[in-house]
Amino acid sequence: MSLNTFGHLYRVTTWGESHGPAIGASVDGCPPGIEVEEAYIQRFLDKRRPGQSRHTTQRDEPDRVRILSGVFNGRTTGTPVQLMIENTDQRSRDYSGIANSFRPGHADITYHLKYGIRDYRGGGRSSARETASRVAAGGLARAVLKVLAPEIEIRGYMIRIGEMVIDRSRVDWNEIDRNDFFLPDAQAVPAWSDYLRKIRKNRDSVGAEIEVVCKSAPAGLGAPVYGKLDAGLAAAMMSINAVKGVEIGDGMAAARLTGTQNADEIAMGEDGPAFLSNHAGGILGGISSGQDIVVRFAVKPTSSIMTPTRSIKTDGTPTRVSTRGRHDPCVGIRAVPIGEAMMACVLLDHLLLHRAQVGENPGGSIGLGP
Repeated sequence: MSLNTFGHLYRVTTWGESHGPAIGASVDGCPPGIEVEEAYIQRFLDKRRPGQSRHTTQRDEPDRVRILSGVFNGRTTGTPVQLMIENTDQRSRDYSGIANSFRPGHADITYHLKYGIRDYRGGGRSSARETASRVAAGGLARAVLKVLAPEIEIRGYMIRIGEMVIDRSRVDWNEIDRNDFFLPDAQAVPAWSDYLRKIRKNRDSVGAEIEVVCKSAPAGLGAPVYGKLDAGLAAAMMSINAVKGVEIGDGMAAARLTGTQNADEIAMGEDGPAFLSNHAGGILGGISSGQDIVVRFAVKPTSSIMTPTRSIKTDGTPTRVSTRGRHDPCVGIRAVPIGEAMMACVLLDHLLLHRAQVGENPGGSIGLGP
């Protein structure tokens, strides 16, 4: 069992390697009759695409998506949707120096220990290149959500890069797509740019933290006990290459709170229950509450760096490894659209599960009768 598939009803299988001829996703369970075209999915891939700024890898991939099946006359047919993205700018020769060595902090050694063989050209399946397939599947998921839950809005943004942290008093969603960092704060961009330039100059890399928010999510998504929405989101974000930690709502900070501090108190508003805070990140008991769903994840520094680090070769002899080629000094920057895509896939999957169990029934009402 290779476990390259995620989702229950909206099922996504990704395939391909970083330096193979193509990568892609096979999506099963997409509802029929949804209007979608390649250009719509492409807009999300363009956000993740490498080579767009000096702060990311200079591998120049157009990341053009092709829909090979499951769509007829601009609408999904209900059959599997095959999405393909060709690799056009591989430079496998850059990796010849590590063909018999393991990069510290990289999956090189674990792939070798598990399978006895590995694709050293960019890391194969362990490369962040694989995530383009997820973004394509997430674009298709968003097309479905536009029909089934048009009020939903999903936005991701950077909140930390190494020592640089956003000032939440200046957060402006309108700024996110206006800079190379997906930063919701225009004032912070010059300082972040200088910081990352120094990291690159030192032939090093740095980690990052991303926050993804879903506004206007309907209440009722998720199920007890093993189908919790937050468990699905955590698994999806943790599956992204280089992610080492995930939080929902206050996350780890909740361990420092008292019950009175952590309680999201409830009042009755004009349109139903109104929560006075959102420490829970919009999910209670594994089920969405109707508040903003808030997920954060941490991305480790890129393992492929030019500074020599100690390691071993496949024969066990010691060596020092420095990686040539084109690599992200902070791979977390391009993780923003990936996090958005994974949230879209998970939310759609849980929405379909919810509709399968309760249909159009919105659940219990509050304050609308005796």
